[in-house]
Amino acid sequence: MNAHIRKRNLIVLGFVAVVALSALGLWRSGYVQALERLQRQGFSDLALASDRLTAQLQRYRELAVFMAEHPTVTAVLGGGGAEPASALFLDRADKTSALDVMLVDFSGRVRASANGSEGLNLSETPYVRRAMQGALGSGHGIGTPLPGRAYYFAAPIFGQSSGRVIGAVIVAADVNVLEADWRGSQPAVFLTDSQGVVFISNRSELLLWHLGSQRLLRSAEAEASLFSYSRRAGYAFWEQTWDPYLPRIGLHIQRPLPVIGFQGNALIDVAPAQRIAVLQAAAFAALCLAFGALLLVATERRRTLAQANALLEARVAERTAALVGTNAQLLREAAEREEAQAALARAQADLVQAGKLSALGQLSAGISHELNQPLMAIGSFAENGVTFMDKNRPDRARENLSRISDMANRMARIISNLRAFSRQESSPSVRVDVCAVLRSAVEITGPRLREADVKVTLDAPDAPVWVRGGDVRLGQVFVNLITNAVDAMEGRPIRALHITVQDGAQPSVTVRDTGPGIELPDQVFDPFYTTKSLGRAEGMGLGLSISYGIVQSFGGEIRGENTGEGAAFTVQLVPWDESEVA
Repeated sequence: MNAHIRKRNLIVLGFVAVVALSALGLWRSGYVQALERLQRQGFSDLALASDRLTAQLQRYRELAVFMAEHPTVTAVLGGGGAEPASALFLDRADKTSALDVMLVDFSGRVRASANGSEGLNLSETPYVRRAMQGALGSGHGIGTPLPGRAYYFAAPIFGQSSGRVIGAVIVAADVNVLEADWRGSQPAVFLTDSQGVVFISNRSELLLWHLGSQRLLRSAEAEASLFSYSRRAGYAFWEQTWDPYLPRIGLHIQRPLPVIGFQGNALIDVAPAQRIAVLQAAAFAALCLAFGALLLVATERRRTLAQANALLEARVAERTAALVGTNAQLLREAAEREEAQAALARAQADLVQAGKLSALGQLSAGISHELNQPLMAIGSFAENGVTFMDKNRPDRARENLSRISDMANRMARIISNLRAFSRQESSPSVRVDVCAVLRSAVEITGPRLREADVKVTLDAPDAPVWVRGGDVRLGQVFVNLITNAVDAMEGRPIRALHITVQDGAQPSVTVRDTGPGIELPDQVFDPFYTTKSLGRAEGMGLGLSISYGIVQSFGGEIRGENTGEGAAFTVQLVPWDESEVA
């Protein structure tokens, strides 16, 4: 007996070790693949940010070239007054948000300006020197010659008779204005000049930091960098704990920007990649361990049954040998044997049924219901991306790839929300536009709606309806309601879905279908309650129960009722109070 237990324990430990090593290998493989996807997306985001900045600067360069040919400007260098040119510069600066527009003569002295910079001598600036050589000059400065951070374009002015350079028009672009549209966006992007100084960034805390020889940023006040550097799997990682708006572990990528003379840098949060890899490894390990546990239980039960059967056979043989003298006793022993065999058959049947129920409890596939809709959206966006790439429309293909990334992140968050439901956790509420979330849910379920030939009517205000909630979890509620309605209307002659948003003191969303209605309205939100067939993967009965928990965590209510023409589910939410903003 002890030898059997030791052998069983060794087998279990060996199996667990193999599963752990396999899960570790799967985690590493999944992590590397996720890092590769993050890097590709990061290069795409960095290229988009740099291209947008270059396009913005292009306006100021064109303004400098245009002003250099304007007769009002050239008249000043011909001996005319500076007031008309200054007025013209002020008008153009106001319309383009330029920091200043200046006219300098061949000596580099400012003759006219939009913001009163007359008298400045810019002859020593590299962009003015280049303009005096007959070429378009560009450069940047911090506090010199104008306050703040500015990017300068200098366009030469040629004399009409001599054809030589007689002056230049300088347009100063305010970098703060250029950063306003993308400050705080993801990922963290910073542009360094030839000296390694961070001149432009969507993270204000990194401005004017210096990128040292070790390729790490440090502030002017700090002797050493606040980042730590490591390189794993061929990728460069920056780690920090001092700023909540920067990734704790960020994937560092670079891209040269020769057009504007900068080096583009980005820090991409690797936490999503880590979560995906951990979830993959955990799911694999859980499935393997569940299978091993079932196999162990089945083996032990088979061994127990064999022992019981052997004991029973011994008792029957003993009884037969003892009562061999009389036919009556033989008949009774035969009857007893038949009864024992029948009980054994019943016990075996009970054990088979218990094994089935155990497998259902441990290998629940209900999570596939919560991931089905994002997977359908990812497939649709992937097909659209291929189509746009074939049509040579990388911008639209990039948009679809970005949406695929959003859906993948959404799947990770859905898994997290499902686990939170089982633990009865709650998440903080923020301001959410319920109309935008609802439109996103309709978009996600679009392929399913079109496949089922369901006509959707969305009655929502044009203005935002702000409520307390979370966009992902609230979107999960609407997706569940829509997909449940589509399933309920399967095979119905009229398949129509009407969604209404009511604004006011108690905002609400009502989803009405033309299905058969709710059989048991009082039990519709209970876990594992479902009217779908057991053969369907999505029919585990968790969707409405999870939706009920999500809405209650936001302080709202959800109810279902029959309308006579189908079913109606109403989600009542709490309006957002602006006084809650810190």
